[in-house]
Amino acid sequence: MDYRKEFRVDSDRLRLNKLDPAYKGKHGSEAEAKQETENFRQKLAHQQAVLYAEHKHAILVVLQALDAGGKDGTINHVFSALNPQGARVAGFKQPTAAELAHDFLWRVHAHAPGRGEIAIFNRSHYEDVLVTRVHKLIDKPTWTARYQRIREFEALLAENGTTILKFFLHISKEEQLARFAQRLDDPARNWKITESDYSERALWDDYIEAFEDAIHATSAREAPWYVIPSNHKWFRNLAVSQIMADTMEELKLAFPTPSVHLADIRRKYHTAVKEEKDGSKKA
Repeated sequence: MDYRKEFRVDSDRLRLNKLDPAYKGKHGSEAEAKQETENFRQKLAHQQAVLYAEHKHAILVVLQALDAGGKDGTINHVFSALNPQGARVAGFKQPTAAELAHDFLWRVHAHAPGRGEIAIFNRSHYEDVLVTRVHKLIDKPTWTARYQRIREFEALLAENGTTILKFFLHISKEEQLARFAQRLDDPARNWKITESDYSERALWDDYIEAFEDAIHATSAREAPWYVIPSNHKWFRNLAVSQIMADTMEELKLAFPTPSVHLADIRRKYHTAVKEEKDGSKKA
């Protein structure tokens, strides 16, 4: 099944309430999808090694969701397959005073991946057309203008060799409440509880409308949005890992040719081995 085709946002008007967040494709359970997910994770690990060595392309992954949508879980379960040497996670929370003194993209651009790197944004520049809109910190002309700036910013990254993948992790309101309950009941998750969990939940409909507008306005050929059904965490992990692996495969990544003459290096290697053996015999 091609999840890129199935979950990519097209030119039609996005309506999240018409998309089933509990969808799980052909798989009936986590056990059925486990091996397939692991295969994609291993594929990603190999692709990252080639990406790093080739040093021609960069990958930017944007993760957005409502509270408890699974951004941290996706990073943990999908991207833990990556080598930390070539992957970075950047989280964007409430802007600092210094960040607010600049344009809204200033704090983001420095975290864009360089060639050979994978960068994962846990929240992103989209917060400045979501939270700011819902809390009425900006007006419609401002967020509409920011859509254009975002499109230009992402087009600039793409022109410079960055492949952009944007994921909205789609959960139901009922699933969010269930995950809040888990945070209360599990001591290992208590730290995730915040004062804003329930106050922001009251703005659910406003956030859904803001997400729909932002995703529709900024899903482009070079920077597509994918709406991932995420009530089932295992299916979310499967879909994200497959989309990532399939997209990277299309880059036709290849290890670069050696910068040295291999025949000479082999001769030097064999000479060194022989000298060490002869030295050991004399000793």
